[in-house]
Amino acid sequence: MAEKLQPVRVLYCPICSLPPEYCEFGSDFDKCKPWLIQNVPELYPNLLKEANEKDADNVADKLQSTGISSGVSGAAATSASKKEEVKRLPGGKMKKKERQEVVIEKVIRNKRKCITTVKGLELFGIKLSDASKKLGKKFATGASIVKGPTEKDQIDVQGDIAYDIVEFITDTWPDVPETAIFFIEDGRKVPAA
Repeated sequence: MAEKLQPVRVLYCPICSLPPEYCEFGSDFDKCKPWLIQNVPELYPNLLKEANEKDADNVADKLQSTGISSGVSGAAATSASKKEEVKRLPGGKMKKKERQEVVIEKVIRNKRKCITTVKGLELFGIKLSDASKKLGKKFATGASIVKGPTEKDQIDVQGDIAYDIVEFITDTWPDVPETAIFFIEDGRKVPAA
C-alpha cells in the first residue's frame, strides 16, 4: 500500500500574512524585517547583515558623541567638523556643505554690453535685495536679483565693474574676507586677492 500524503505546513508572516518568501513584495516589508530576521534568517541573509551593520553604526555613533562632548583635542575637533560638512541623503549619497565664497563673473552680451554677476553673498548672511540696491547706487547702474543656471539667486549688475566690486564688497560687508572672493576668467576660478 502507498503511504498517505501529509499536508504541507506553510509558515506565514503574522504582519503581512504572506509566506516569508514573498514578504519583500508586500507593502509592509519594513515592518516584517524584524520578524524575518528572528524566524527565517536563512531566507534573507542580507537583512541579517544590515541589522548587524546598523547595530555597529549605532555603537560607533554613541562612542563618537561621547568623545565629542567630553573635551577633544584640536586634531579630533577638525575631523569632527569635516564630518559635519558632509550630509547623508537617502540611498547613501553624500552631500557636501557649500563653501562660503563669492564668485564674480563678467558676461558680455551684444558685443559691447557687459553684465557682472555676483554669486554667493547669501552664504555670508547678506540679504541679496539690500546688496543689489547698494551695488546699483554705488556704481550708478541697474542691479537685479535673478535665478542663475543652478537655480540659486545671484545679482546681475549692468556694466563692467568686476575689479571695482571686490573693494566695495570687502568695505561694505566686513564679514566677507577678500580671500573668499573669486573671479571666473576663461572658465577658470581665479582668486581676487
